[in-house]
Amino acid sequence: MRFDVAGRGSTLGREALGGLSTFLALSYILFVQPGLLAQAGMDARAVFYGTCLASALATLLMALIANYPIALAPGMGENFFFVYTLCAAAPLGFGFTWPQALAATFLAGVVFMGLAVFGLRERVVNSMPASLKAGIAAGIGLFITFIGLQYGNLIVAHPGTLVSLGNIRHPAALVTIIGLLVAITLVARRIRGALLAGILAATAAALALGLVRYHGVVSTDFRLSPVLFRLDFAGLFGRPAAAVATGIFILFILALFDTVGTLVGLAQQAGMLKEGRVPNAERALFADAAGSAAGACFGSTTITCYIESAAGIGEGARTGLANLVTAALFLAAMLFGPLVSMIGGGVVAGNDAAGHPIIRYPTIAPALILVGSMMLRTVTEIDWQEPTEFIPAFLTLVGIPLTFSISTGVALGFITYAVAKLVTGRARQCPALVYIFAALFIVMLALPH
Repeated sequence: MRFDVAGRGSTLGREALGGLSTFLALSYILFVQPGLLAQAGMDARAVFYGTCLASALATLLMALIANYPIALAPGMGENFFFVYTLCAAAPLGFGFTWPQALAATFLAGVVFMGLAVFGLRERVVNSMPASLKAGIAAGIGLFITFIGLQYGNLIVAHPGTLVSLGNIRHPAALVTIIGLLVAITLVARRIRGALLAGILAATAAALALGLVRYHGVVSTDFRLSPVLFRLDFAGLFGRPAAAVATGIFILFILALFDTVGTLVGLAQQAGMLKEGRVPNAERALFADAAGSAAGACFGSTTITCYIESAAGIGEGARTGLANLVTAALFLAAMLFGPLVSMIGGGVVAGNDAAGHPIIRYPTIAPALILVGSMMLRTVTEIDWQEPTEFIPAFLTLVGIPLTFSISTGVALGFITYAVAKLVTGRARQCPALVYIFAALFIVMLALPH
């Protein structure tokens, strides 16, 4: 039997319940993704449909190739790198158009597939200092939380201090606070679907306050054409080589570390580790990478394994059969395009000094704030007793949100790590890959994008 349900100590009922639980736990991404990518110029409704298709395909591949109950969807850190670095104008970002950024996402997925096929994944993972990996994850977490606070109008621009507390009596701030309180309560009580509940609570408040309008719930108008197969390879390779290589590299390492860490953690929870290793790991990584490459064709950012799959594993799911349920639910979710458009759309929260409208996203802000807080857990993995380890990690951690750029924060970490090891006579403790990309980052920072 393909899934060997009985052999893994599960039942059809547990697999079905596990697939449903996983979907409920991670379905918040379906509401967050369209509003986020719309800021890069993409059609929000088409992004929603592409996200559903890409997630369903990648989740199905994980089931059929690796037989794991681990669902996949667009990674949150990768989303923010896509929008706020790849597609952001210089000096904050690379200035890629979103079709060029999709092409970079596709290429990163192809590189990932190649490593999985040739078994080189472990070498790359082991060559990256643990402190930098932890600093990158925590820095992205702070970045996501910072943007979530902005989306919720809880933090606003200030001419003297750069940022300050927003007007918490503003309707957008009230909506965010209501959603945040609901989500925090449910997370603290360990209730599955807490982030989704926070989004729905915020939406209900936004409706009551007249911030959003009801557009209906169900539609069969599946418009994918605005984002389908819109990858611009010619335009991408017309950009400076250092920027292209750096962009693909960061997309690759974010996906690699997300996937490997999540895969090991979930396999351990499910009792599937054998001598500390994940059986069929390369197959699982290949499914992840193939999902990312295919997802870019559907207009999605990098696809990665979701830690929320722990909800399904907690219900007893042990095989890819649970993923079939989750994938089917991703496809069924495509019917709810009007609802997602209402939830993920922005609201006007006043005007800036130039008279331009300030757009906020209070309905999805609670989920971003809490996702960021969860990513900050990795600071415990930094060696705070060794200066050549914790200083580069710290500069990465604070550099990402304070420069409003993931690539700049990562560059600070790589460069200072290489320099710290060199000046302290520990050059051999720094992997060659770090030296190579430290030099590349210096070129990237020195030259205009």
